[in-house]
Amino acid sequence: MKTLQPLILTARIAEADLAPFDQLRQRHFPRDRVVLPAHLTMFHRLPGEYRHQVRDLIAAAAGARHAFEAPVTGLRHLGGGVAFVIESVELEGLRAELRKAFAPWLGGQDMQKWQAHITIQNKVTRLVANETYECLSAGLKPTVIHVEGVDLRTYKGGPWEHEQTVLFAPQAGSLTGATGFGRSSPSRNP
Repeated sequence: MKTLQPLILTARIAEADLAPFDQLRQRHFPRDRVVLPAHLTMFHRLPGEYRHQVRDLIAAAAGARHAFEAPVTGLRHLGGGVAFVIESVELEGLRAELRKAFAPWLGGQDMQKWQAHITIQNKVTRLVANETYECLSAGLKPTVIHVEGVDLRTYKGGPWEHEQTVLFAPQAGSLTGATGFGRSSPSRNP
């Protein structure tokens, strides 16, 4: 569906967990193209003409969930950039539920297979992307990010304007304070 007022839905990541990704984005994104902080996009183009219905569907789907931790499992080479791969059953479940609810409105990009990621570099040559990928791969350690909810934003021809935040219920026994890149992976020892 075409829209003159596109809305974007992103996962809301704990600020301390998102900060290292934003620092990498500031370092590796072409300076003239950095108009947004690091983010994890769930939907790229929802119709602003149906803003109230979109907000209601988001509130219904996200409001019944708890905050969760999502593993950062690796890097993805984008050809002209690099992104961190996020693997989360909870995030995929939320997106699948919303995709079904938004189905009449979705365009090609939002109908494609989705893989959660945080882009820290884009719009560069393959050579530059290769260098970034190799450099970041060498120091990559298992980590998790804390997903607190979702944010709805309006696309403004570059920058995005915040519309709405829907927070998940707090996670039982949630971790506090970030260590390294996001939060350290939880210990599996008894």
